[in-house]
Amino acid sequence: MVFSSLTFLFFFLPITLAVNFLLPKKVRNYWLLAASLVFYAWGAGKFVLVMIASILVNYVFARLIDGSGNERFRRVCLVLAVAANLGVLFYNKYMNFFTENLQKIFGDSVVVTNIILPIGISFFTFQALSYVVDVYRKDTPVQKNPYYLGLYIAFFPQLIAGPIVRYRTIADQIEERTITAEKFASGVSRFCGGFAMKVLLANNLCGGAEAAFAVAATPGSLSVCFAWLGALAYSLQILFDFSGYSSMAIGLGRMFGFEFMENFNYPYISKNVTEFWRRWHISLSQWFRDYVYFPLGGSRVDKKYKLVRNLFAVWILTGIWHGANWTFICWGLGYFILLTFEKLTNLPKRELPRGVTLYRIFTLLCVLLGWVVFRADNLRYAKRYLFAMFGLAGNAFVDSNAIRYANDYKILLVIALVCCTPALKKLKEWLCRKCRAETAGTTVLDLSAVWLVIVSVSYLVMGGNNPFIYFNF
Repeated sequence: MVFSSLTFLFFFLPITLAVNFLLPKKVRNYWLLAASLVFYAWGAGKFVLVMIASILVNYVFARLIDGSGNERFRRVCLVLAVAANLGVLFYNKYMNFFTENLQKIFGDSVVVTNIILPIGISFFTFQALSYVVDVYRKDTPVQKNPYYLGLYIAFFPQLIAGPIVRYRTIADQIEERTITAEKFASGVSRFCGGFAMKVLLANNLCGGAEAAFAVAATPGSLSVCFAWLGALAYSLQILFDFSGYSSMAIGLGRMFGFEFMENFNYPYISKNVTEFWRRWHISLSQWFRDYVYFPLGGSRVDKKYKLVRNLFAVWILTGIWHGANWTFICWGLGYFILLTFEKLTNLPKRELPRGVTLYRIFTLLCVLLGWVVFRADNLRYAKRYLFAMFGLAGNAFVDSNAIRYANDYKILLVIALVCCTPALKKLKEWLCRKCRAETAGTTVLDLSAVWLVIVSVSYLVMGGNNPFIYFNF
């Protein structure tokens, strides 16, 4: 079940909200846990048992760590908890990739596994890991109620695609929270905005991206212009697909009284690659920063090679986290090279305005080329597409596909590019100043968001394409 589905909008969400408001506060957590498990089982079936096992295992280890004064025992429990979480993640997400590569080396003596990936396993595993580590560090209190811990790990708004929530940021909200009319309305408005981004922008941009990458399967058939158009469409699609889903998650959280961190902050306006990763998938970047980069020493090291080592560890793991494919590993290594370059050279120089502008263009180009590798089925496919973008595959500069899709998508691309910037946010601020009342400007945009949802629902009813990229991670 996805947020941008009719089943969720007109069946699951209304029932969950209605029952939640009718129940006494002391039993709402139990209701939300049950609803979250149903939500997950709806799309993942028997894999809900993996989720329940994760809750129980992490609950037990956290209680053992918190209840012991023996540091060696606490450390052993932490190692076992980390091993259990990563072991489940490896088996379910990477075993097929591992056996496929072993077979290439050792031949048919190695049997390739065929394990189905549980939806959202990377997200809820990282949440569980952060909880146990924080209990060990004494950064967060242990949760003695297993059902409350289960709600933290399985809560449906952020279960499938984040943001990755730290337990310490919502511990108090799990125990006690208040839902005001203003907060609920804010959540509805935020959900509407994310829903429109997902359905009207991401889903429609998908057609152009898929068409270009499909043509690229035949060597020499993808023109230069169509290759760039497809890469641009995919770059915008993945932004609105993921950030739209994150906005819906944040909005849903508010409807139930929870506040989740922001996960995107206009990443395509970044001046450099470092800034891009402070704006893109913020919760994942902060997770790797706090649990990998800082423990290794971060940038405060006495030798430059240690800084390079720390960056390598973070970005090889970031690539692997995104998927079991060499394309993701190379994508992560690409960012390792770029970020290492920025750290060691301190570029771009702030005192050179023209240099900053050129480096901003360079950053966006690197991000766009990186998405091509990210999207490709394999490295050979990625190489073919990248060569086509620069006319190195014996391909034409422009063809009928490029002209047709450019004509069909020109308005959509302009709207998407505007939405990549804080333009709408500035519009809201301008309306507030113009009307001399914050509520007036806010009301206009809130009504606009509701209207966009009506249009989006109409699109879904007519059978519009409704994929979701990050279900694969």
